[in-house]
Amino acid sequence: MACQCEFEEVDLAPLDAIIDDWRGKKGSLIPILQRAQEHYGYLPRAVIQHVAKRTKTPPNKVFGVVTFYSQFYLNRRGKYIVRQCDGTACHIRGSGKIIDSVERELGIKVGETTPDYKITYEVVYCLGSCGLAPVAVVNDRFVGRIGVDEMPRVLKELP
Repeated sequence: MACQCEFEEVDLAPLDAIIDDWRGKKGSLIPILQRAQEHYGYLPRAVIQHVAKRTKTPPNKVFGVVTFYSQFYLNRRGKYIVRQCDGTACHIRGSGKIIDSVERELGIKVGETTPDYKITYEVVYCLGSCGLAPVAVVNDRFVGRIGVDEMPRVLKELP
């Protein structure tokens, strides 16, 4: 998980409040990073460095935690996170063609974000909704039994 971002100026005041909430508590690094990501949407380099400094944790250790856990993101993500299932039931019912059509329509590959930061497109291998196959999740909304032409249309209609 490489950081493709440059050093960005971010308001660190909210981060200071998050860190202060966890001051002196054992095992606080992951909860601090989780709350920071909730606030910023991802973990910019400035946030990682500030967490390291304020928690007196070596920066390489903070970076190691961020890159170890798949829940953390080093790059800015879209307003809408689209997770397309490509598990067995979805794959058999055409999710591969849906993935191809969405990549063409958005002009990005799986794992990327549109240049306007509207949509981040991901593939997952089970959403636990095989009865709705092929299925995707747009933020927290399930979209089931979608066709190859329908998913790009659903994404175009996002505000």
